[in-house]
Amino acid sequence: MGKTTGFLEIERHDRKYEPVEKRIKDFKEFVVPLSEKDVRDQAARCMNCGIPYCHGTGSVAPGTPGCPVNNQIPDFNDLVYNNNWEEASRNLHSTNNFPEFTGRICPAPCEASCTLNIDDNPVTIKTIECAIVDRAWDNGWLKPEVAPKKTGKKIAVVGSGPAGMACAQQLARAGHDVHVFEKFAKAGGLLRYGIPDFKMEKGIIDRRVKQMEAEGVTFHYGKAVGGKDGIDPQDILKNHDAIALTGGAEAPRDLPIPGRDLDGVHYAMDFLPQQNRRVGNEPLGGVKDILAKGKHVVVIGGGDTGSDCIGTSIRQGAASVTQLEIMPEPPQHENKALTWPNWPLKYRTSSSQAEGAKREYAVLTQKFSGSDGKVKKLHCVHVDAKMQPVPGSEFELDAELVLLAMGFVHPVHEGLLKTLGVELDPRGNVRAGTGDYLTSIPKVFSSGDMRRGQSLVVWAIREGRQCAASIDQYLMGSTTLPR
Repeated sequence: MGKTTGFLEIERHDRKYEPVEKRIKDFKEFVVPLSEKDVRDQAARCMNCGIPYCHGTGSVAPGTPGCPVNNQIPDFNDLVYNNNWEEASRNLHSTNNFPEFTGRICPAPCEASCTLNIDDNPVTIKTIECAIVDRAWDNGWLKPEVAPKKTGKKIAVVGSGPAGMACAQQLARAGHDVHVFEKFAKAGGLLRYGIPDFKMEKGIIDRRVKQMEAEGVTFHYGKAVGGKDGIDPQDILKNHDAIALTGGAEAPRDLPIPGRDLDGVHYAMDFLPQQNRRVGNEPLGGVKDILAKGKHVVVIGGGDTGSDCIGTSIRQGAASVTQLEIMPEPPQHENKALTWPNWPLKYRTSSSQAEGAKREYAVLTQKFSGSDGKVKKLHCVHVDAKMQPVPGSEFELDAELVLLAMGFVHPVHEGLLKTLGVELDPRGNVRAGTGDYLTSIPKVFSSGDMRRGQSLVVWAIREGRQCAASIDQYLMGSTTLPR
């Protein structure tokens, strides 16, 4: 694949970022694309390695090598190298409905499992993927794929995140009448309301929604299903031949320590959607503004959501930003002999962290304190390898805004799930297997974070596609939709 000796002749060269001082002035994307020649050169580095772990293993277990949607990576690299971009787009879209999403925000487990990553120089797979789909949009190759024949079956998809969008698009292309119910004003789920615009501008989602509408998908916005003021789930059940629950895992992990009720301590997902709505000219809905301007900000949680809080706080004009992580500082480099081709634990610096955040590892927050009902300080202690406090390591941090970014525990149970009465697994997610995605209730299916728990957008797309195939099989007796 690619050029036979390309990996020997061409160095890895990836996309760059605009300078920090420039990019923090607004919320626009700041990745500088490679030139066409550079992308083709990078594709030429893909080697005929025999077992391309980048493909993905087909396993449903997180952390396994490669691409969860099983992208045919060596194939589209070869097509790009040979300047056949349109066929590369067809190949890419055969496994992934939304490569422009993953080409921007996926952590790229495919690159971690690339054979060339044995010496820290994997193929720039994510960059090539993004270049393919962006070129496809620019050239008008991504037309609506309207089903030639309708089935007469009506399906409800509850939730319009990446799992719901992928499920809905696949079902519409199979000829079903698909209705997506979204509680917010626009489609996208956490892609729209959680991922900051500087990582993915929302016009990227809007053009996919237009494509899906042209394919026959009907979006119902501001329509929560379940809850006191929402649509009765039993009515949805009665009026549709099948339901797909794709609402995500939205119950955040809390930090129930003294001072938690002080003003200024917020969940990340109370903070991030506000800024996205400001950028998108959406009303905040009467809630109090949460802004970092002029404040000492502390982000508790070292993952992607924490990084998003950092970048947003810096752009809002925070006085300082500190990120706390309870886990010990990871090694600068992984032991390839032990980890490759699996996703390694190693020290990484996100683009947001590089914009000026201070990072502290092995830190336990013991309490919040403040005055006049407002948070002013965090009281912390370092912990050892067994997560036990180290005597004498106590310290304080100034904190006028604290953002809890410690992940999500499971989907929200109140409303939709309790009203439907679907069975939950021991972790509090909707119980449904990856064989058929069927829940404990006939004709009700579930996929994405609502089924598997908090995960990556690429896993949501995979599960949405597979759930669609299962629903099509359930309704029609057979399916031609890919899994």
